[in-house]
Amino acid sequence: MDITSFLIYCMIATFTPGPTNIVILSTVHNFGAKKAMKYTYGATIAFGLLLVISAILNTMLVTIIPKILIVMQIIGSCYMFYLAYQVYKMDTSNPTVNQTATFMSGFLMQFLNPKVVLFTMTVIPSFIMPHYIAIPAVTISIVAITLIGFLAFVTWVLFGTVFKEFLQKHSKIVNVMMTIFLAYAAIMIWM
Repeated sequence: MDITSFLIYCMIATFTPGPTNIVILSTVHNFGAKKAMKYTYGATIAFGLLLVISAILNTMLVTIIPKILIVMQIIGSCYMFYLAYQVYKMDTSNPTVNQTATFMSGFLMQFLNPKVVLFTMTVIPSFIMPHYIAIPAVTISIVAITLIGFLAFVTWVLFGTVFKEFLQKHSKIVNVMMTIFLAYAAIMIWM
């Protein structure tokens, strides 16, 4: 296995902005790092679970993948537009209104996030299965990829924490930008 290509692929897929990372940044901005970490834990567990599902069902998914992708596109786009709307209308003076930054929403977002679903369905068959089929090797790979994803999410929490004062000072602009990024991600699913 080309470990360099594997690591580059994992880093690009997990650290670059996507729906989960944008929601994490927005959550830190509006509600703080503690609330964002709850979302991050849910997202990380679901990310690892998706990797496990990919490894277990790899051969079966190949035959039905086009059907799954269409459903994921529809559900994922709708959910991302919903999140974009929630970010846009976010009122930081009343943080109890927001229910998008919970452990469960972080968990569910991963199953509706096409970027994550496509990544988990491609990284295992492309980089792991051609070289390792033994359960311990695949398990170690899944744990390593999940840790990379967790580090990516935590990086976005830290980024939001470091720049929180700046983000709060320009909260309306930040929320509009986050809304645009999420809407763009939802639209790009269909491109």
